[in-house]
Amino acid sequence: MKALVAWLMLGGAALAQSAEVRPGDIELTVTVEERDTAPFAGEMVLVTIHGIYRRHIAREKLEQPELDGFAWMQLGEDYWYETRERGQPVKNFRRRMALFPEAAGALEIGAFTHHLTLIDENDDWFDHDLASAPVRFNVEPAPEVGDWWFPARRLQVSDSWSNAPDQLAEGEGVLRIVRVAAMGTAPQMIPPMPELRSPSGLVFAHPEQRLVELSPEGPVSIAFWRWTIQPGNGVSAITEPMEFAWYDTEARMARQVRIGAQRVAYAAPVRGVPPPGAPGAERSGLAGLVLAVSALTALVTLLWKRSWARPGFADPLRWRIRRAARAGDLAAMRRAGAALIQQDGGSAQARDAMARLDEALFGKGGARPEARPIARALLARQTETLG
Repeated sequence: MKALVAWLMLGGAALAQSAEVRPGDIELTVTVEERDTAPFAGEMVLVTIHGIYRRHIAREKLEQPELDGFAWMQLGEDYWYETRERGQPVKNFRRRMALFPEAAGALEIGAFTHHLTLIDENDDWFDHDLASAPVRFNVEPAPEVGDWWFPARRLQVSDSWSNAPDQLAEGEGVLRIVRVAAMGTAPQMIPPMPELRSPSGLVFAHPEQRLVELSPEGPVSIAFWRWTIQPGNGVSAITEPMEFAWYDTEARMARQVRIGAQRVAYAAPVRGVPPPGAPGAERSGLAGLVLAVSALTALVTLLWKRSWARPGFADPLRWRIRRAARAGDLAAMRRAGAALIQQDGGSAQARDAMARLDEALFGKGGARPEARPIARALLARQTETLG
């Protein structure tokens, strides 16, 4: 932090400083990624906030607008770097964001405001606010391409098995993992985990897992679908194929993904297994499945347990708060807010917002507060960076 302060204060030492901020001394622009066609509702829109500063900066904090009509996520940390103009150093600031329009129509990205503390010729500090110009663009309605709208720039689907599915040992089950990785989409946009069917097999579905990885080109959302499968007749089983649709936003066309059928079988017939329909056949198969599922679940839990910071955009509780705010449902907002505070600890702003909700919902004759300011207090993550 001290090194950053020194860099910001000394980086433009050769430039004249005064209490007057002249045109061209500082600039802040918001740029939407250029594209040939208007984005669809739900499609990712990349935004760059770029600041240029030809002044000493002692302290700074960027305030973003409410972004009504968008879901959004910040793509990594703010980035400061230096360029040179006519031999003089110039400080630059950059933030990348992914916005997801929630509906079609003419939308506006409001002004970002950079709260700056500058230094004059006498080394005195003074405050100055720098605002960007609003940006407007049109959003088209999502096309009718199936039961689930799933836009993505790229999609990768892999189908893996814990061991050879047709070479199982007696009484053994096999874990199937389908990994869906979508570039340029939010985790909630990936379709729900499909139902895996097998007429002659025993299938146990595990809870799906979702996460998001951030990059300057956009988020990569990943879903893991998992099932444990065991032949139900002591010999073999066939899993039926699964399909889902997605929309390729690069090619501007709908596509279909098909996950093929698979034979699951023991390497040798199971000894002493009653034929299908005989007394004890179902109990024998279920007992083996329970043992396999218990062992595999313990192993998967151990291997998949990892520490990673889930961004706020990927947290279902934060989505519930936003939805409740848009609907003006204070009771639903309070339930989601209480769960979020229990999960993350909660800030002073969040606890104050909960107190206002309690007064409105359970107090006597209290005025009904506005939903959106309370939601912003519950979700606020503002930090101040010393230059």
